[in-house]
Amino acid sequence: MANFSNNIVNQRFKKVFETLERRNLIKSKSDIAEKLGTYNHVINSILKGDRSITVEQLNKLFDVYNINANYLFGRSDELFQHDFDQQIASMPFSNQNGRKNITLVPEKALAGYATQHQNPAFLDNLLHFSIPGLNGELVAFEISGDSMMPTITSGDIIVCEKMERGEPIRDNQVYVIVTDVVVAKRIQHVKKSSRLAELRLISDNGKVYQPYNIDPEEIRQILRVKCRLTTHAIS
Repeated sequence: MANFSNNIVNQRFKKVFETLERRNLIKSKSDIAEKLGTYNHVINSILKGDRSITVEQLNKLFDVYNINANYLFGRSDELFQHDFDQQIASMPFSNQNGRKNITLVPEKALAGYATQHQNPAFLDNLLHFSIPGLNGELVAFEISGDSMMPTITSGDIIVCEKMERGEPIRDNQVYVIVTDVVVAKRIQHVKKSSRLAELRLISDNGKVYQPYNIDPEEIRQILRVKCRLTTHAIS
């Protein structure tokens, strides 16, 4: 039988497996096997160096667990495509010993969140953290782009709480709105004959981004922004 133990991809896969297990992102070999579309004994064989991981399994590993492809091929020391866990751990208010009640949605996962925000399997595969004083089941989003500058800067993380359908929305407050995309905007009610007709979504960077209206029926979820985590200094 061939020995794949010296294969860099297999060596790195073993480290990936150990890291995911240590961070409680996988529960067992069977867990990761299911996500990669294979079987427990196949994962065991890869870890032992008895077989090589397939291209299809690698692609699922990259997509499901946000693993950096260059790490698997020995071209980078960064295991994750965006190591948000290290970013969160470096923040002085992070509490890694508490119950991790905040689900972190990185920029790459926003499209998936739009369609799978009610899918427990999708949410369980995201990173989680906690901040003292922020209780309840919360969702944090990585913001990319300059549409909400200077209120929210590209690279910031905003922590939000889910709103129940029918819960009052306050004009000119910042919310995360989930339709077929996920955006952070200020909201204004647009009424016709005293009835809500549309919602106007407004960017704080109004010189570049014009407001636009959406039908409330298009909205899958609205989240109220509770706080912003940023690494940008105050000037």
